[in-house]
Amino acid sequence: MIRRLTALFAGLWLYGFSMAMMIRAAVGLDPWDVFHQGVTRQVPMSFGTVTALTGVVVLLAWIPLRQWPGVGTVSNVVLVAVSVDVGLSIIPEWESIPVRLSAMVLAVVLNALASVLYIGAGLGPGPRDGLMTGLVRRTGWSIRLVRTALELSVLTTGWLLGGSVGIGTVIYAVAIGPLIQLMVPLVAGRLPGFDTAPETETAAEVPGRIGHDDGPVRSNV
Repeated sequence: MIRRLTALFAGLWLYGFSMAMMIRAAVGLDPWDVFHQGVTRQVPMSFGTVTALTGVVVLLAWIPLRQWPGVGTVSNVVLVAVSVDVGLSIIPEWESIPVRLSAMVLAVVLNALASVLYIGAGLGPGPRDGLMTGLVRRTGWSIRLVRTALELSVLTTGWLLGGSVGIGTVIYAVAIGPLIQLMVPLVAGRLPGFDTAPETETAAEVPGRIGHDDGPVRSNV
């Protein structure tokens, strides 16, 4: 349990810090924040209020997916917010475009690693990642496909509503799903969150998952 809690809190802290890096990079919001910003331009609500209400709606979408919240879901709300504020207080604003683009790429990689750690802890994902894992389990699609489809759908809706889109947004939307799937083996056999993969996925999509013909190798989605 200590290992799982350590992975949970480290992952959530790193997730918030990576969000702060994206903000400082200033080359485009991640898809969910593009959506939040787009909604604020259509209704008289603050960014924080829209973010919170979106989280509630997403949690309601868990019900038909039979996805249930846990300690990680609650911790997500608190720890990520604190980590973002701390990150913004210590990360400088960069002027150089190459530096900002490099920071955005690094932030996406760290965001993927953070997601693998806190989802891998198996103590309950955040609202949006829980939607992803629920859809993976119910549809039999890969993490790569589900995550990318969700990010692109949210991005498109946010853009149509007036949210800000940049090159960093595209980098995040296209890369986050494949990166998460690539990093899942890092926690294989060490954390339980990715131990069960949908039965309909193929070995090519899910290297090392339970259910291979050669035996129960723990892990990957």
